[in-house]
Amino acid sequence: MKMLIVDDHAVLRQGLAALLKDSGVAHEVLQAADRAEGLAMLAAHDDLDAVLLDLKLPDSEGLSAITAFAQQSPTTPIIIVSASEDPADVRRALDLGALGYAPKSSPPETLVSAVQLVMSGGVYVPPLMLNAGPDMLGHVETLTPRQREVLAAVAAGLSNKEIGLRFGLSEKTVKVHVGAIFRALGVANRTQAATTARAAGLKLPAQPSAADE
Repeated sequence: MKMLIVDDHAVLRQGLAALLKDSGVAHEVLQAADRAEGLAMLAAHDDLDAVLLDLKLPDSEGLSAITAFAQQSPTTPIIIVSASEDPADVRRALDLGALGYAPKSSPPETLVSAVQLVMSGGVYVPPLMLNAGPDMLGHVETLTPRQREVLAAVAAGLSNKEIGLRFGLSEKTVKVHVGAIFRALGVANRTQAATTARAAGLKLPAQPSAADE
């Protein structure tokens, strides 16, 4: 895989690049020191598999950078690697479309796992969010009717393929719903999502509804 790291700290960029290559996650890692350089590289390389982005850059406040990178390449996953461990920053980053948030204090193996999870179609939420309280974790009530059904199906142990067959959705659409659910609830995997669903009393309906995709 080919990835881009955008961070103004050269030592961190080089260390993270070495980690990604040594772990086999990426075969090529490009580096940029600020938002402008990163966007230029993103424009010049349409084969990037992911962007690892710092929140605080010399020429940009990180949250706005997320929007800029997402708008330029909507299909390229963005993973935040930041010194901030403020749950509010994590929440805002995920709300803006980042598919992962890994604090720079994370052990190397955690950083690798975070990238691998995102590249496999998941959303990585750091453990600090799991202890942030219900207000930060989001609410099941904010989900659309279809997302609530998909969440109930996840809690029932159905795979994305099985969920698609049950509700007449493509597997790709189910994957999009699952990602949106993870971000809304502030969970990192299907087990945590299922726990939240059961706590909220969600149950898989006997017959699929006519909810919109």
